[in-house]
Amino acid sequence: MSVAETIRAKLTAALAPQALDVVDESHRHVGHAGSRPEGETHFRVTIVAAAFEPMARLERHRSVNAILAAELAGPVHALALSALTPAEAAAGRG
Repeated sequence: MSVAETIRAKLTAALAPQALDVVDESHRHVGHAGSRPEGETHFRVTIVAAAFEPMARLERHRSVNAILAAELAGPVHALALSALTPAEAAAGRG
């Protein structure tokens, strides 16, 4: 399973998102810190989940980081994250 597939599977299982977009941006960071020739080091994740409704922005990011702790400690060097509630996504925030 690729790193992107693992990220998608873990976030889906933990947060039951209404929308989830996982984009491997490793090709944009070739030669930068944390980059590896095989890629899968830099990701952009946009997730919309009702589970975020009671959480402040920092709590949402901490929640996602905890879910992806193994990946962040290993193959993932950078994670750009947008974590929204359904209402925020509908309003065009993010």
